[in-house]
Amino acid sequence: MSSNLDIATDWLDLNDRRYIIAGPCSAESEEQVLQTAQALAKISQVKVFRAGIWKPRTRPNTFEGVGIEGLRWLQLAKKETGLQTAVEVANAGHVYEALKYGIDVLWVGARTSANPFSVQEIANALRGADVPVWVKNPVNPDLQLWIGALERLNHAGIKRLGAIHRGFATHEQTSFRNAPKWVIPVELKRFAPNLPLICDPSHIAGNSELLQSLSQKALDLTMNGLMIETHPDPATALSDPHQQIKPAVLAALLDSLIIRDTNGSNLPQGDVLSKLRQESNAIDYEILEAFARRMQVVKKIGQYKKEHNMTVLQVKRWNQVVEDRLDKAARLGLDTSFVKEVYEILHTYAIRLQSNVINPEDEN
Repeated sequence: MSSNLDIATDWLDLNDRRYIIAGPCSAESEEQVLQTAQALAKISQVKVFRAGIWKPRTRPNTFEGVGIEGLRWLQLAKKETGLQTAVEVANAGHVYEALKYGIDVLWVGARTSANPFSVQEIANALRGADVPVWVKNPVNPDLQLWIGALERLNHAGIKRLGAIHRGFATHEQTSFRNAPKWVIPVELKRFAPNLPLICDPSHIAGNSELLQSLSQKALDLTMNGLMIETHPDPATALSDPHQQIKPAVLAALLDSLIIRDTNGSNLPQGDVLSKLRQESNAIDYEILEAFARRMQVVKKIGQYKKEHNMTVLQVKRWNQVVEDRLDKAARLGLDTSFVKEVYEILHTYAIRLQSNVINPEDEN
C-alpha cells in the first residue's frame, strides 16, 4: 500500500521536530485566552496558539464551548502576540466561521475523523481555501479510517495537511486516558513519509504527570512536534483540568526534551550499530522462514480436520497453546503481553487458512 496524498513540501520542515501547538483545551473567557497567549508567546518553541471553541462532549448539559465569541478572542490574541491561531472544526458551519475570523490553522478532532460523512462535509466546505489542516486519529484504532479522512481533505484541494496522534479509546486497562498504540502512527508515517505527524500527549495521558515521557517518546519516533494543552490555572479549567499544564511548566517540559539523531547517518562504516542491524536482519529472515514453515503445517492440519469432519476452531487446544507459549516466553524473559498479541494474530490467520482448506468457496 502506497500513499497517493499530494502534500505540499514547503509548509513544514520535516527535519524539524520542534513544531509546537499549545493553548487551553477550551477558550473560557477573553481574559483567560489573552493571558495564556501572552505567556506562550514568550516560549520560543511555540508556533501556534490553540483553543477549543466548540467542544464535542459525550453528554449534553456540560460545557460545550463558548462558540463564535471565542473566535473574536483568538483574533485579539493573534493581534497582541503574533502567534498563529488554531481551532477544531467538526462541521461546515465551524469551517465558515473559523475562516471568516481569520483562524490560521484548523484541525479535525478524533470523534469527527471517525465519521466519513462529517469529514466529507468539512472537505466540501474547505474547497478553494488555502489553510493548513491537521487530522487527529479516529477514536477507534483504525489506520484506514485515519488515512481516509486525510484523503478526503486532500482530494478537496488541501495540500498543507498533517496528522495528529492523540491515542485511541480501547477496553484495555492502561495508565493512559487513550492507549497510544504507537504502531499505528508509525504505520501512517511509513504509508505517507512526507506527511507531517505530531503528537497530542495531553489526550493520550489524561494526566499532566505523563506528558514529559510521552512527548519524548513521540520525538524519539521522529514525530514533527507536539500539541499540548496549556492553561494559566488548570485546576479551574472548565474542561479536562487534569491533562493541562501552566505555561511555565510547558516551557520547562520543552527544554527537557532531547532531539536525537534520526538515522545515524554520520556513524562510521562498520560501526557497532551497523553490525547489530545486520544481525537483526538475519534474525528477521529466520523468523519469516519459520512463519512459512508454520503455515504449511497449519494447512496440513486443516486438511486433516476436513478429512475427519472436525471443526476449525478448537478452543481447548488453543487455550493450551497460549498457556504453553506464554510460559515459555516468560522463561525466555520476553514480554508475555507482546507474545500473546503475536499468537492471537497467528491464530486468526491460521483459522482463516484452515477455513479456506475446508470450505474453499468461503475464502472471501
